Amino acid sequence: MTATDPTVGELSEGQVLEAILRQIGPSSAEVGPGDDAAVLPAPGERIVATVDTLVHGPDFRLAWSGGYDLGWKSAAVNLADVAAMGARPTALLVALAMPDSTPLSFVTALAAGLRAGCEALAPGCAVEGGDLTVSDTLTIAVTALGVLDGIPPVRRDGAREGDVVAVAGETGLAARGLGILFDRFRDAHGAPVPVDVAALRPGEADAITAQLRPTPPIGLGPIAARAGASAMMDVSDGLALDARRMASASAVTIDLSSASIGGDLAVALAGGEDHALLATFPPDAPLPPGFRAIGTVRAAQPGGPLHVDGRPFDDRAGWDPYQDWDSERG
Repeated sequence: MTATDPTVGELSEGQVLEAILRQIGPSSAEVGPGDDAAVLPAPGERIVATVDTLVHGPDFRLAWSGGYDLGWKSAAVNLADVAAMGARPTALLVALAMPDSTPLSFVTALAAGLRAGCEALAPGCAVEGGDLTVSDTLTIAVTALGVLDGIPPVRRDGAREGDVVAVAGETGLAARGLGILFDRFRDAHGAPVPVDVAALRPGEADAITAQLRPTPPIGLGPIAARAGASAMMDVSDGLALDARRMASASAVTIDLSSASIGGDLAVALAGGEDHALLATFPPDAPLPPGFRAIGTVRAAQPGGPLHVDGRPFDDRAGWDPYQDWDSERG
């Protein structure tokens, strides 16, 4: 490493991704790197493919998450990326790297969670293969595949001036659950401790469940595509951050309405692990059931790609693994 060779910890996720994309060369896919999932040509169909990795430490803590929860969440976060392209999920491939001290009961619980997540969120989708290996750090890598059933993919760069910005699913509940875990269930040294269910206040159990076992509206992805969605993406890193990404990709400004978002605005804008679907629709297209309007697409405005209530929103709220995972390590 030299003075001109930064580490990934000194950069943002976007900067790291940009450096990788410069090296791997042009894509031959219909939709390549940079969206929620790739779209690959295949005889008679186009395959949507995506991959996501959950790592103990930055992504989950075993003191809070059991095997079943992790299996469910591993399925949910990948299914949401497939749905965000307007596709129907068809299969998961799971690579599991774990310490050799991992109890078999934990592994079987994880497998049961994967199956239950698929059955509940994307009926017909199942785990079709994968890989097992040993590692000092528990890591779950899932590749999800889906099909478009003859419709075009919905990209994140299709938002146009005048479109209605809408969202389906929760915004902020999972973030509230994570806040409860970090605020209330750590020891004097900051290490996570198991949740004391008896100590939970009204509503807290639902928020924690939303964090550990999210229920994104997978079935609404294809429905939104058929309803004419011009752009769509999975809200994985926060409504504000992902809306900014959509606006930047589309060369527009997204103006969100705080009144339409409702609730605790700061939490709703920063929280993303509910894996809601953020979409834009032409102004004359009725919103499909399950979506609610939360803003408008405008021509690119001074002050940046994201506005709230007509004013530039500069707060970089949201999750960036290379910028946000430091003081919470352990």
